[in-house]
Amino acid sequence: MSDALERGPRLCIDVGSVRVGVAVSDPDGLVATPVETLARDMVTAEKNPAAVPTDVAQIATEVHERGVKVVYVGLPRHLSGAEGSASASARAYAGALARIIDPVPVHLVDERMSTVSAHQALHASGRAGRKHRAVIDQVAAVVILQSALERERASGGRAGELVT
Repeated sequence: MSDALERGPRLCIDVGSVRVGVAVSDPDGLVATPVETLARDMVTAEKNPAAVPTDVAQIATEVHERGVKVVYVGLPRHLSGAEGSASASARAYAGALARIIDPVPVHLVDERMSTVSAHQALHASGRAGRKHRAVIDQVAAVVILQSALERERASGGRAGELVT
């Protein structure tokens, strides 16, 4: 599959140490909506590095069933732009996902401030702070995906860094 900007849903992943938020766009790439929050399957990864963790397998199923054209994975950076251990984890996750869903391209996109924006959106909607944990990863994925969609429209191409 080429990495050209073709019509079809885009999927976005917000990778956390405990949970993974998933969001999807409409086929025209106009609006991002939440899908689900998955628990990270760290046990499979630790016990058998060659095995596919259940969360990665679930995402691969979503990609296939929805006919996704590109997957965006949020790349957490420090405000300075520097990358830290969370960035390394997101890069590793994106690489593993890219191998599983090939030929669908995976792109890393800057997610600075996405969690802050997600908390603000939940607060503005009247959702109590203690209830944010259950959906914050999905909302962050929506924020990241909406930003990537806007970059697509501005540039005429896919946003972010292609994972090879």
